[in-house]
Amino acid sequence: MKKVIKKWPLFIVSLMLSVTLINCSTVPITGRKQLNLVSDSEMMAMSFSQYSQFLKENKLSTNKQQTEMVKRCGKRIADAVVKYMNDNGHGSHLEGFDWEFNLVDDNTPNAWCMPGGKVVFYTGILPYTQDEAGLAVVMGHEIAHAVAKHGNERMSHQMGVQMGGAALSVALDEKPEETKAMYMAAFGLGSQVGVLLPYSRTHEYEADKLGLIFMAMAGYNPEEAVEFWKRMAASGGQKPPEFLSTHPADENRIKNLESLMVEAKQYYKK
Repeated sequence: MKKVIKKWPLFIVSLMLSVTLINCSTVPITGRKQLNLVSDSEMMAMSFSQYSQFLKENKLSTNKQQTEMVKRCGKRIADAVVKYMNDNGHGSHLEGFDWEFNLVDDNTPNAWCMPGGKVVFYTGILPYTQDEAGLAVVMGHEIAHAVAKHGNERMSHQMGVQMGGAALSVALDEKPEETKAMYMAAFGLGSQVGVLLPYSRTHEYEADKLGLIFMAMAGYNPEEAVEFWKRMAASGGQKPPEFLSTHPADENRIKNLESLMVEAKQYYKK
């Protein structure tokens, strides 16, 4: 009996490791392995549907100049992403992407990018970005989350915990409202999430690194990222210590960005 008890935990560990390895993908550039229980086609189908619904329920900005800036910046960074991925053998990673950029009239400092390149900026983030270069910091960061499939990874973890690893199609059929709510939380559709959405620190640092490279390739000075986060840090409000939050403390994020600057500037062309 004692031998069985000793072997049982090892069996469980082996089984869990096997399942994890089978359902792993790799983050481009960083090479980190990540859990992926939901297919890209399923995620994008849901993304396009939810994005369309969001635009119907929220007012688009009527400021033509700001709207054009968001669309222009988004296209430049999207083109840089496509070039980088193709140049480095990851072109298939973007299969099914259908880029779209919109500016929503909302005072919340918010922005997000859903699977497939569906981007929304809120007018409330513009006082912090200040200009197009600052906008590119946020654009590159949010697009990086989508390219690295961080939302897919979070959705996979939630599906595993709350749905027992059920397929997305099954979950939508059996528990549609719960599954949609899970999706909304995973991808930050709402007024209290976005740039300040608490992805894990690993996700945030990956998005910072990828975002710097993408914005630099698009012709925006990556040094603007440090200035943007300094403005965010100076914006006020009580923030928990880093060990109590999944979001990096501002000073640690800034130090990390500064350490990445030499590499990022290799991609920068004015």
